[in-house]
Amino acid sequence: MKKLTKTALLIALSVFSALCLAGCDKKQPGAGGPESASLIKVGASPSPHAEILAQAVPMLKEKGITLEIVEFDDYVMPNNALDNGDIDANYFQHTPYLEDFNNKNKLKNKLLPAALIHFEPLGIYPGKTKDLKDVKKGWTIGIPSDPTNGARALWLLDNLGLLKIKPSAGFEATEMDIEANPNEIKIRPLEAAQLPASLPDLDFAVINGNYALGAGIMNSVLATESKDSQSAKTFGNVIAVREADLDRPEIKALVEALKSEKIRGYIEETYKGVVIPLN
Repeated sequence: MKKLTKTALLIALSVFSALCLAGCDKKQPGAGGPESASLIKVGASPSPHAEILAQAVPMLKEKGITLEIVEFDDYVMPNNALDNGDIDANYFQHTPYLEDFNNKNKLKNKLLPAALIHFEPLGIYPGKTKDLKDVKKGWTIGIPSDPTNGARALWLLDNLGLLKIKPSAGFEATEMDIEANPNEIKIRPLEAAQLPASLPDLDFAVINGNYALGAGIMNSVLATESKDSQSAKTFGNVIAVREADLDRPEIKALVEALKSEKIRGYIEETYKGVVIPLN
């Protein structure tokens, strides 16, 4: 009788332990329980992307969704983290950059845009030289080193009359497509995040809006891409996700929040044309 009682007790303890473990697992992100479905991690550049996402936190909370913002300081890690499943979406890039990243990297998942959110015009900022009108031979101008933003920067310099780019080059333009450079301007491609800190070594730099915001130099901008330019039509910033997650309810709720009138108003009031909402 004692053996039977002991065996029954061991079985009961085992069942109780299994139930406890199962209950605990449901509370862990990614375990498939009800709580895990309400958590979404989104990678973002600190400014303006993470700032904009922060406005969506209470909006999603009302729908039972916890939005966790993971900040990145470069343009490579957010896509790698998305591909690896470390985050559920990211918000820092435009579609041409995303397509180029898909094509040039061996990813486990295809990354796709879920929605256009805003446009950030590139701007030219002063370094050692303060006035674009004071054209002198041999200026050194920094531009982003990634292909799509580098091409945009060259076209901005073309629009300002500092260089002449082959019309056929489009948004694949490189320094090799400069067909006229009367002032012998030197183009120095640098990693986009490093451009603000490199201004003391450059005459000017063409800088992405988010990095200029982060560096606190927006008020010194000398010229930007027009909101009616081809760049504005092509390079809107997107929420990117893994292809399998395009119809995920949390992603749809995130997009709905970011396209709301509340966040549109926040963008317009906060960034005053430096960041332009696209909803």
